[in-house]
Amino acid sequence: MAGTKAATPWGPAKLVDEMTVNQQAGERRFASIVQLLETSAGERLVRFAYSTGGTARRGPVTLRERDLARLHALLEKHPDLGAALGL
Repeated sequence: MAGTKAATPWGPAKLVDEMTVNQQAGERRFASIVQLLETSAGERLVRFAYSTGGTARRGPVTLRERDLARLHALLEKHPDLGAALGL
């Protein structure tokens, strides 16, 4: 995963870190993905996406309060992402 290339509006970037917050609404299961990217100039970018069936999709990402609590807990294992988010 780390080192994977990603296209961004600021040009190509490499994937530095990624975490997944699993979610459920009724019977539907999906996930929100938070990625830490870095451009060739060293600028760090944070990208949010959602996933259904293992395929990442762009678009609105919605987190409930309990999902945010899970995101905060996961950030303890991803300090670079936490720092990029100012947490």
